Amino acid sequence: MQPFIEHARTLRRRIARNARRRAEFGRLADGQSPTALFVTCSDSRVVPSLITGARPGELFELRTAGNAVPAYDDARPSGESATVEYAVDVLEVPDIVVCGHSHCGAVGARVRGEDLTAVPAVAGWLNSQLPDGLDRFGHEATPACTRRCSAMCASSWTGCARTRPSGSGWPTGGCGCTAGSTR
Repeated sequence: MQPFIEHARTLRRRIARNARRRAEFGRLADGQSPTALFVTCSDSRVVPSLITGARPGELFELRTAGNAVPAYDDARPSGESATVEYAVDVLEVPDIVVCGHSHCGAVGARVRGEDLTAVPAVAGWLNSQLPDGLDRFGHEATPACTRRCSAMCASSWTGCARTRPSGSGWPTGGCGCTAGSTR
């Protein structure tokens, strides 16, 4: 842990020594205008900027176990729906990317029906986000996207799906992706 702490402590000094980085972070201090909302798993092996080559400020990220995003419910808002709403309605991101990965522990545990009683929060999250009746890729056998947010695939497929926000500002499409597909 100590190397992470030291790296964080020296960030300001490292930026100050590099004119290009100083200018880049100076622009970011004035605000953000990300190119995309990038929805992916919390898995430590999934590194959005490494996958995409994005620079700071280019991706607005949402990471959850199994890259699941609950259906929008304005009576019971979630952090995930707030993130999507902010990205689409405030930051006006032009694209939403849903990036799954192979060997996802969250989706794999749900699909295999593993006993998760030792981790009740994980079990509750997966049971509420990844319903019964999933196909072998972790998708609903018959995808039924609701008006908001649930257009994000709650699955583990290899590749990224790209969708554009609809005219109403909320994402459309994105469900029913097959393993290895890119849209």
